[in-house]
Amino acid sequence: MTSTHDVLNPATEEVVATVDLADIAQTDAAISRAHKAFDSWRHVAPADRARLLRRFGEVVDAHLEELALLEVTGAGHTLSNARWEAGNVRDVLTYYSGAPERLFGRQIPVAGGVDLTFKEPLGVIGVIVPWNFPMPIAGWGFAPALAAGNTVVLKPAELTPLTAIRLGELALEAGLPEDVFIVIPGKGSVVGERFVSHPDVRKIVFTGSTAVGKHIMRGCADQVKRLTLELGGKSANVVFADADLERAAATAPYAVFDNAGQDCCARSRILVQSSVYDRFLELLEPAVQGVRVGDPTLPTSEMGPLISAGQRDVVASFVPDDAAVAFRGSAPDGPGFWFPPTVLAPVDPADRAYREEIFGPVVVVVPFHDEADAIRLANDTEYGLSGSLWTRDLGRALRVSRAIETGTLSVNSHSSVRYSTPFGGVKQSGLGRELGPDALDAFTDTKNVFISTED
Repeated sequence: MTSTHDVLNPATEEVVATVDLADIAQTDAAISRAHKAFDSWRHVAPADRARLLRRFGEVVDAHLEELALLEVTGAGHTLSNARWEAGNVRDVLTYYSGAPERLFGRQIPVAGGVDLTFKEPLGVIGVIVPWNFPMPIAGWGFAPALAAGNTVVLKPAELTPLTAIRLGELALEAGLPEDVFIVIPGKGSVVGERFVSHPDVRKIVFTGSTAVGKHIMRGCADQVKRLTLELGGKSANVVFADADLERAAATAPYAVFDNAGQDCCARSRILVQSSVYDRFLELLEPAVQGVRVGDPTLPTSEMGPLISAGQRDVVASFVPDDAAVAFRGSAPDGPGFWFPPTVLAPVDPADRAYREEIFGPVVVVVPFHDEADAIRLANDTEYGLSGSLWTRDLGRALRVSRAIETGTLSVNSHSSVRYSTPFGGVKQSGLGRELGPDALDAFTDTKNVFISTED
């Protein structure tokens, strides 16, 4: 009997689709098909592979509004966010369509001959996508993998499979050969586990929780299987007294409440220099209360619901009745998995809300004394994915940026991801880097060939 999953609209709790979930046999069949397709795909001429990826990007662009609306109804994303996410898939495909013809090796000077290196594709890549950003994170995995000559089997999250399924259909419409890019919905304990154990899957790309990432890493060790992990975060937003406080406070809510806080890069710890701490909170309160939480189909909505009732319960556990709630925003009543933007202050750095990833619209605000104290607090976490730093002092910006242990950091900004620059974490936030000009290195092996020229 086929297992199924009902996809709920998080804003209404209504069933919008029922999706069949793959079993072990179906997963093995998909991997086998991708493995068979690899031999021909890897030998497609670089210019032709580039043309197909460009065409894939064009087809995504033609269906951008359709994809966005699927994400609004299936994941509860605001319409503006969903449009950006679909556009990001298009842009990532376009960016990596330039890669096949630039997958350069090297000629290394040696005695007695010529030494060459080649970038060889790995084979079948298993991409495991989370529910918080189903479209862009899928693209970050499959676009460079395909550009490098690999085939891809992609497992979307059970909660949010709709856009991934549609992207698989659009890939065929764009002319990608059958079985080069396969989307297979299923449970992580079934499909994801099989990606890890199947010998024909040569690499796993996983985005999700640190606990699951560790489990996958242990499984990959048995086969010395390649692995890219983008895991949890507890990023700091560090505000110095010399910063533009009005701008820092006005933008801080969007750095943590975007996507209802369901973002590994969320700046969920705001560290503020003590001399301006009270003033910053005064400025932050109207900014938080001004976040427009509501129907994600409306262009005016800035924050939608959480993904599920279970996730809402998890977030609520960080805000018990006796929590130090400084102020809150608003959220709709009635159906939907809503939770208001919430600011906790004062909070002790030993508190659970300060230390654990909440993955919801809850932020803590903590004072610091000086530069050294700011660095100490920012680094007082097992995570290191992203973060922000606000100061007008260029020297301080450089010193503190180098001292904070994180993979990505923005000064006087909250940006985390650009498809043209590397993205990834340190410590327990992950292994490896995605995106940027060097992403194809993670999907290739370097082969060294020596040709003797001696008589």
